[in-house]
Amino acid sequence: MRFPDGFLWGAATAAYQIEGAVHEDGRGVSIWDTFARTPGAVLRGDTGDIACDHYHRWPADLDLLKELGVGAYRFSVAWPRVMPSGDGAVNKAGLDFYDRLTDGLLERGITPMATLYHWDLPQALQDRGGWADRDTADHFAGYAEVVAERLGDRVPYWLTLNELYCSAFVGHLDGKHAPGLRDEKVAVTALHHLLLAHGKAVSALRASGTTGRIGITCNLTSVRPFTSDPADVAAARRLDLHENRMFLDPLFRGAYPPDAAGHYGAVTDFGFVHDGDLEAIAQPLDYFGINYYERHAVRADPADPVRGWQRVPPARPTVTGIGIDPVGLREILERVNREYTPLPLVVTETGLALHDYVAPDGTVADDERIAFFDGHIRAAHEALENGVPLFGFFPWSFMDNFEWQSGYGVRYGVYYVDYATQERRPKASAEWYRSVIRANGLVGR
Repeated sequence: MRFPDGFLWGAATAAYQIEGAVHEDGRGVSIWDTFARTPGAVLRGDTGDIACDHYHRWPADLDLLKELGVGAYRFSVAWPRVMPSGDGAVNKAGLDFYDRLTDGLLERGITPMATLYHWDLPQALQDRGGWADRDTADHFAGYAEVVAERLGDRVPYWLTLNELYCSAFVGHLDGKHAPGLRDEKVAVTALHHLLLAHGKAVSALRASGTTGRIGITCNLTSVRPFTSDPADVAAARRLDLHENRMFLDPLFRGAYPPDAAGHYGAVTDFGFVHDGDLEAIAQPLDYFGINYYERHAVRADPADPVRGWQRVPPARPTVTGIGIDPVGLREILERVNREYTPLPLVVTETGLALHDYVAPDGTVADDERIAFFDGHIRAAHEALENGVPLFGFFPWSFMDNFEWQSGYGVRYGVYYVDYATQERRPKASAEWYRSVIRANGLVGR
């Protein structure tokens, strides 16, 4: 099961999850620094203060990437490391770090893919309203320009934002991510300003003269009704609005979905949408990134008049409570290509959380993760065969790291990290993935 020549096999991480060094070289405070210190917000009070100490250990980590054989590495730039207050003064030491990282990747023959925002908003901007404040979109564009001026001649792939759903709804409605709010009006407002920030950043990147391809990554779900009952069908439609169409429609159709006003009408009249916003949001892109983790069966919930849906619990949940369903990845890739855009697509994340451990013989057996990736790579190949212009696949994650509200309680990496010693150790999945990259596809099973 081979993939096209030049297919981009990668690995992915995010700044706050691996870098550590949160108080070094002029880095400012992020909303995740603050949120992680909120009692009860993160498992056992874990923080990203040290994480994988990648800020100091990056050369050895890049050597591991070369050993793994990846063609590309998706990393994120920490906004508070580059601009500690979110706007104004630029921290040269922070930019220098990403300069060294980019050069280090290129020296090892690895293509850099830079994400400008992976959830670590400078706390100084949150204190002024955060994503609920329209000005944050302009500050983000200014930050994007600063980064592009330094790295734009060497980074061939740019992603403006990662997972708007998590930033807007998990962070501002569910309260499970930074900044930990539970306000639907604020959440929908934040979503619009995130989309606007994306549009403004695209303009800033292009104005800076960067020659790289520009895109955005959304986490999307495959949603289906639990039964053919009209109530379940309607509930699935509402969840699809919330998890998919609120992002895809503005990005690719220049409008919010027709049912958005009715669904969110009890909390907002969408007065935050100004003339020209949707045109800025929907400007042409070069590619589109998709993160996939869940496929939902949905039934109506008459007890919840606001949302009116229930996600049916999976029969065999993973350690994070979600189900495994590779079919959903193929469905999403085909749907985006069929209904929204002919753009090249890339799987920028998919992965499985486990309670990995080092056995007495020093090995880390994670056969469940191998089976997970095998199934999802097969689903991606099916989408390719069905005409989807897929050009890359980036498993989550390169190495174990700080996993947001789960702290260090679950592991996603293909490299095991001993957080006390910072030793990195390849898991069985790393050896398996190396063979996939070498073969440019799957060879037997």
